[in-house]
Amino acid sequence: PTVLPAAHEPMLLLAVTEFVANSAAFTYFTAGALRRNISSDMLPRRFPLQLRTKSLGLFSPELQERYPDQPMELHLSARQQPLLSCRPDALHGALFGSAEAFVVLPNATRVPAFLLNIDANVTGKPTITGNRLGGTVSLTG
Repeated sequence: PTVLPAAHEPMLLLAVTEFVANSAAFTYFTAGALRRNISSDMLPRRFPLQLRTKSLGLFSPELQERYPDQPMELHLSARQQPLLSCRPDALHGALFGSAEAFVVLPNATRVPAFLLNIDANVTGKPTITGNRLGGTVSLTG
């Protein structure tokens, strides 16, 4: 059990246990909330990689040859529940996702282009600077 410090002055105290974090991850995963579809028009024009076959042709020249300069969509989803662990200095997580890319044809038909399974270990560290709460997330594996 974690012992919370006594409050001698007004303050905000936030305590998160692994049980709470993993229960939330399970709930979001089971409810299907860990899915996101990203289309080419959702990205800012200045974003370095646009969702078009022309941009992704660097990685797959055949894609650009078959479907010249067509818009694309990415369907991101969790393959299984994220696993979270709380440490005194950070929140660690193991994420298991997939990214499926589709070419969007002029008649709105979606043609599967590729599927990537992505597993990642991440660490999130909260920071407090002055009166601002922030944080950093880093890829650890």
